[in-house]
Amino acid sequence: MATPFDKQISNRNFLSPIGFQFSLAKEPKVPFFCNSAKIPEITFPPLEQPSYLKNISVPATKLQYGDLMLRFLVDEDMTNYLAVYKWMIGLGFPESAKQFKEFTKGVREDEIDYLDQYSDGSLTILNSNYNPVVVVKFKDLFPTSLSSVEFNTTDTDINYFTAEVVFTYTVYDILDKNGELL
Repeated sequence: MATPFDKQISNRNFLSPIGFQFSLAKEPKVPFFCNSAKIPEITFPPLEQPSYLKNISVPATKLQYGDLMLRFLVDEDMTNYLAVYKWMIGLGFPESAKQFKEFTKGVREDEIDYLDQYSDGSLTILNSNYNPVVVVKFKDLFPTSLSSVEFNTTDTDINYFTAEVVFTYTVYDILDKNGELL
């Protein structure tokens, strides 16, 4: 028989805002040292059902997901920044269609693998002991925006470069630390 104590929260520690990591399946060796990330908003806009006196809001049938925005420290070799840059150049092919073809090159020379346009990504949320609590798994990510990197010799302190990237994706799931859907 359930008691009122069974419904109480067992862990009274608060989630730390500095405990998270981001990784891309497309670039497993590229570290994204994020210093800012958000689990994107999810909205469920209602539909309006006409009525004689007043329209009635009813649940809609489609969820809407906000963009994934990350701010990350740019490594000394610019590996993480260039990975996103090359991805965007491959998708947008600003100089020739050959750029897209090379980016999405399939197994055979004349084959295009359209799945290369996308990557899955994971935002791992850590507890106060830096152990994973949940993983937010993003499906079919692709970058839509990459910020500039400003070089400035007038800075008196060394401020390490950060860049911001915005990703669009199909859907995200929240998994427990064992990889099971919540």
